[in-house]
Amino acid sequence: MRFARGRRTLLRRCRETVERLELPEPFSAAAFVARLAADRGRPIELVPVTSRPRVPCGLLVTLEHTDVIVYFADTAALHREHIILHEAAHLLCGHDQAAPMQTGSAAGLFPSLSPGLVQRVLGRTAYNAPQEREAELVASLIRCKAAARASAAARAAAEAAPAAHGEAAEDTARVGVLFGVGRP
Repeated sequence: MRFARGRRTLLRRCRETVERLELPEPFSAAAFVARLAADRGRPIELVPVTSRPRVPCGLLVTLEHTDVIVYFADTAALHREHIILHEAAHLLCGHDQAAPMQTGSAAGLFPSLSPGLVQRVLGRTAYNAPQEREAELVASLIRCKAAARASAAARAAAEAAPAAHGEAAEDTARVGVLFGVGRP
């Protein structure tokens, strides 16, 4: 019972976070991150990398004056987008402020950075960690919100199309009725 209540609380908190967001139109993870950076007043760099064994597919690296989202570039487009949204969700949820100092994963990707420069690294290492579950859920809800909005826009455009053609659409419908393709 306690576990289910915790999940409901997490879902409610994540939904509230996503409901407050203004998503860019058209939606893309890069445009979302650009808006997030502007809203936070702090730059966020997107850094594509080639996948490597034993390295998380995404990392959030918080530096002194910027945040860096590192993601695998050689994966499916939807997966890339989810990785970016997941790491951005860590920022939305404030995980960058509460993360312990970890430089191991970042050191492999950024060998030129001194460990002192990297304040925090958040890597996807365990799906059951509370912050990882929250970031996964927020990323998924952002994508769902964007997809629902795009679907609604497509339906509205499809419904407006016959009206745009006016009398021609009505004439086509009348001819169709004559040949049994529709109803009067």
